[in-house]
Amino acid sequence: MAKGYNTNQERLAEINRLGKELAKRAGFCCEWCGSKDDLRSWDQAPEREPELSGLALLCGRCRDLATGAAADPNELHTLRNALWSDIPAVCEGVARVLLRSGQPWVREAIEESILDEQTRHKLLA
Repeated sequence: MAKGYNTNQERLAEINRLGKELAKRAGFCCEWCGSKDDLRSWDQAPEREPELSGLALLCGRCRDLATGAAADPNELHTLRNALWSDIPAVCEGVARVLLRSGQPWVREAIEESILDEQTRHKLLA
């Protein structure tokens, strides 16, 4: 048990070391919706080594959405702009949230996004 705990603590320490750079990159706003409230880093790929491209600065509501919380369909339109980010944790992360919603406009928005072709195909398959 101690090994898993220590590994997790090391991971959190590495994410915290990236925190200042992450906050500057994000302009101290949520990278999905633009909110300035309750900002924290979100790790899109916890199975990989922490790196800036796999992290996003998200508000509490967007972190909830990232972890599976239901969203009001109207609320999702505010996230659409994040599909144009060149940061994988921002673009791919919000694409996954939008896809879960099942809204009819989401597929077209993802097809028009700047996601690379392989990622887009994997998400829309």
